[in-house]
Amino acid sequence: MIKRMNDFLAGLPMTVVGGVFLIMSFVFPRTGIVLPGNVLPFDPAWVTVIICGIPLLYLAVWRVIYNKGISKISSALLISIAMIAAIAIGDLFAAGEVAFIMEIGAILEDMTTNRAKKGLKKLISLAPTQGRRIADDKSMNGLEEMIPAEQIRQNDVLRVLPGETIPVDGIIIQGETSIDQSIMTGESLPVDKGIGEEVFCGTINRFGSIDMRATKVGEDSSLQKLIRMVQDAENRQAPMQRIADRCASWLVPVAMMIAIITGLATQDIVRAVTVLVVFCPCALVLATPTAIMAAIGQATKHGVIIKSGEALEKMGKVNTIAFDKTGTLTYGRLEVSDIISFHKNISESELLSLTASAEAKSEHPLGKAIVAHAREKGIVLKDSDSFQMQSGKGICAEVSGRRLYLGNEKYILQCGMTIPKNVENELEKLRVQGKASIIVDDGNSCLGMLALSDVLKPEAATMAAKLSEMNTDTVLLTGDSQKTASYFATKAGITKVRADLLPEEKVQSISEIQGQGNSVCMIGDGVNDAPALKTADVGVAMGSMGSDIAVEAADIALMGDDISKIPYLKRLSNATVATIKLSITLSMCINFIAVTCSVLGVLNPTTGALVHNAGSCFVVLIAALLYDRKFE
Repeated sequence: MIKRMNDFLAGLPMTVVGGVFLIMSFVFPRTGIVLPGNVLPFDPAWVTVIICGIPLLYLAVWRVIYNKGISKISSALLISIAMIAAIAIGDLFAAGEVAFIMEIGAILEDMTTNRAKKGLKKLISLAPTQGRRIADDKSMNGLEEMIPAEQIRQNDVLRVLPGETIPVDGIIIQGETSIDQSIMTGESLPVDKGIGEEVFCGTINRFGSIDMRATKVGEDSSLQKLIRMVQDAENRQAPMQRIADRCASWLVPVAMMIAIITGLATQDIVRAVTVLVVFCPCALVLATPTAIMAAIGQATKHGVIIKSGEALEKMGKVNTIAFDKTGTLTYGRLEVSDIISFHKNISESELLSLTASAEAKSEHPLGKAIVAHAREKGIVLKDSDSFQMQSGKGICAEVSGRRLYLGNEKYILQCGMTIPKNVENELEKLRVQGKASIIVDDGNSCLGMLALSDVLKPEAATMAAKLSEMNTDTVLLTGDSQKTASYFATKAGITKVRADLLPEEKVQSISEIQGQGNSVCMIGDGVNDAPALKTADVGVAMGSMGSDIAVEAADIALMGDDISKIPYLKRLSNATVATIKLSITLSMCINFIAVTCSVLGVLNPTTGALVHNAGSCFVVLIAALLYDRKFE
């Protein structure tokens, strides 16, 4: 019951009511408010003390009872003592004022640090709920049965049809297909899989029916490990500790000692109470949340959503920024990048027309990208006949009476054709650039090839250069191959590369970098980036095109997916940290002067409360300057 009452009183509406009554106490006579026809025979400051003081006193007592060590002594304890002392000498305005300022500071901090935690629930929702098991009883003749995912056991044989989600980790024992592994690795290209190759829980079978043998089920599956990593990383991130509370372990005894010495030396209890009132760290408490509120407002205007004050504070200390590739440095979509003709009588435009016409009936993502590109170029596709596809390898079809074979090297060689040396050289060049290639052959000679690639964002290189000017290291962490990663990193101006990483390996990489004494910011957009975003000191997600899970796991979201905002975010964070340090220094100076004046009798509890309230306002004004400052 007490806790419910405390939560009710600590809310913003009730705190506003407390502020109104505090103003009334200052404006009207303390002996009672004379209204037309009747008198209110009490000081309105009592309402403020009850509304704002009870939550404060409750917090102080709770920490004394339940906390351990120096954490028992908090700023709430010092202010509670000052409030009670002011009440004891009859200065209710001073008591209400310090309680009100502290409550406003607490509300501001809550507004900046409360974070939604829906991401984990969304990640759990991706876990497959059922699988298609093939009965091993010969009498049942390979009958398929849909069973709940939790009933799948190791070594069970499962069938996964096109479009279905793979229910557990396993090995393909029959069939070939293309698997969308973006949930695990972030790769923009589906990965071709065949017999003997591993598939992961939660990934999607994009083409071709496969039979697989379950190897890791239940809590051992890759997706469940991913979920646990997000949970563990969430638990490792401690909430932001207020600077005033960190200082309270020495503020409280120092304030009490000075107040007692002052009272004994001057034989004036009012001076002792004044010391306690002005010693209250209200300006100190407000320094951090007000600066953070202003910075968050500034960032929001620029399409950067900062979820917590802790993230902003930590971003100012970051010296290493790690990037995912797909969807972060690149657009995360396949485009035809190269059309290379090896036949003197076939132009690039004609080669594209033949290839797109042959691929028109294909369901493979590469084929769809080629067809889309041809249509964008205004090419009218020709009719194709005798279409055949071999999953994960290639297709053959007749276009304008010509039999065409399109696919990777393995498929072309399997069809009995050879690959000339000049074609092999061109293939190697494209591999180094991280591109997927499709060879086009008519059975007699290689007509040409088309290459597809993800596209680097044009602002990536400028962004990396600006970070370098701020002495911030950059590193690429990606599930793509080493060649692909190195190619894009070079184009973006990122010198450090770690490739072929699964989600847990990204987490390990970040932990290793942190272990070298660095503060790390991770920037990503996919579900697979969620553990890394949570493990890093600061996680930044691409808001509009990134997965909901990545956005929820991150501390900061870029709503326009504009990575050129990263240098702006770094400058803003640096300025916020500097402003907080300045405000803390000024608040300590003001407190020192006020305590001195209190000891000398220059201030009484009421004027002391007003002076230290003026210091609080000064801190708020300094923080407000962040809102309109230019950081471009």
